[in-house]
Amino acid sequence: MRIALAQFDAVVGDLEGNAAAIRSSAAEASADGADLLVLPELCILGYPPRDLLLREEVVPACERLIRELARDLPLPTLIGSPRHIERGSRRLCNSVALCRDGRIEAWHDKMLLPTYDVFDEARWFQPGERPLVFDLQADGRSHRVGVLICEDLWRAEDVGIKCPYDVDPVGMLADADCSLIVSPSASPFVVGKSDRHRAILVDVARRCGAAVATVNQFGANDDLVFDGGSMVISPEGRMIGGRDRFKPGTSTVTLEERVAEDDGRRDVDGLSPDAERFEAIRLAIQGYCHRTRHKSVLLGLSGGIDSALVAALAVAALGPDAVLGVLLPSRYSSEGSRSDALDLGERLGIRTEEISIESMHATIAGTLDPLLRKDGNGLEGLADENVQARSRGLLLMAISNGRGHMLLSTSNKSELAVGYSTLYGDMCGGYAPIGDLYKTEVFELARWMNREHASIDFTCPPIPVSSIDKPPSAELRPDQRDDDSLPPYEILDAYLQARIDAHQSPATIGRALGLEPGLVSRVEHLLAISEFKRYQAAIIPKLSPRTFGRGREMPVAARWNEGPGGVG
Repeated sequence: MRIALAQFDAVVGDLEGNAAAIRSSAAEASADGADLLVLPELCILGYPPRDLLLREEVVPACERLIRELARDLPLPTLIGSPRHIERGSRRLCNSVALCRDGRIEAWHDKMLLPTYDVFDEARWFQPGERPLVFDLQADGRSHRVGVLICEDLWRAEDVGIKCPYDVDPVGMLADADCSLIVSPSASPFVVGKSDRHRAILVDVARRCGAAVATVNQFGANDDLVFDGGSMVISPEGRMIGGRDRFKPGTSTVTLEERVAEDDGRRDVDGLSPDAERFEAIRLAIQGYCHRTRHKSVLLGLSGGIDSALVAALAVAALGPDAVLGVLLPSRYSSEGSRSDALDLGERLGIRTEEISIESMHATIAGTLDPLLRKDGNGLEGLADENVQARSRGLLLMAISNGRGHMLLSTSNKSELAVGYSTLYGDMCGGYAPIGDLYKTEVFELARWMNREHASIDFTCPPIPVSSIDKPPSAELRPDQRDDDSLPPYEILDAYLQARIDAHQSPATIGRALGLEPGLVSRVEHLLAISEFKRYQAAIIPKLSPRTFGRGREMPVAARWNEGPGGVG
């Protein structure tokens, strides 16, 4: 039996475009002699459609298009689509249509509806009641095929979350005598998740005594990246074949194909964590610009590591001609930072422009001075620093509006966590490519890109070494350094990862890291008072288990202080 796996860029809401991709995949699969084509979850509408599902016209349009496709497809095909049902309170299901012999022969309705992290499927869908099992003729004999959708198979085990689901769809197929279990999926990218997917597939294959195939969506929709990575595991738990991550297309796999006892690969393509992050952010920028119809981007170039990394990632995603870098120096900007920014522009081959904010800063200070001196000193301290950052934000937004370039925010996760980025300043922009990278991960990815520059299509190391090696500074006052007001990033990031990603208590983290209670209290205070900024931040592509934005629903105005005992 030959099964075709088609991972393609399903754009949310683009029914005609998605249908065209399905037709193309079907033609390729048929030409390659496939007996069955499997497509990703909700691929006719794109995932996640969110509240588009509530619009009266959307689901009927999907159902009509599935019926049209069923009449034309040259081989049995499983297509993901929402559909109306006549039971339950929500009257919609997240379903897969079995299209065969010119009609929709059967449906499978997703049984397990995730409601953790970025997911809220119970908001829209009614759960299904049982897996679909059907017979498929291939190689002159009949094969039983079981169908599950995404969470039906993963059960949150791929993200390390314990979900006490009342039903076990895999268990329902264990006694169904299937020779193949297929799982259309739209599982968002997280670093390291692909390895967990493979381990789960191996367990399911051995438990059910069947080959298991998963077909994952490719592309990037808003804050979610889908890396593909479709794969087929033999009943013995060995990789038979698949499709590399971050590469769209259709692959046909022969299930009876003999494979080595140990194929030596950790996943389909064996990417390192830094390579995963690079590919995910590149795809995120490409996807967001494509969907919003932006052909070019701009960003402020400070000479520091964050703007350097964002610029390099933008070039990797869109090409140098589509990236504009703007230097915005003030009296506090060092000559070294200016030269690093210009060096970056030359390495990347991008256009750079320079606008001093000095006169703008002076004008704002002079305008505010009479008012501020009525009850204190003139513009000074943090307010003066923020005026500089917001002057830059205003100029960059004006260029964005005037020329149609989308502005990229350069804020990283560490800064967003503790508020070390300025609302309406360096937080300005339509997209924040490194908003889910801690500062230490920013440095790691920059070094990796320099080491691997040839393999990722740069003619030289893209990021100046001095931008990586010099102490981080916002350069908003004389001799300023980030560690003047923050702990070293190695300590800060270790704390934040334990607090944000693992939900550990301040007291537990403080003891584990050997931190003074005063430092723990300061970081906790900064994390809490910065929540209102994060609610107004640009869209951040998800790379980690807990990303600021949709998947981390924290109250803004709250007074939780860990109760009696504090952080000591």
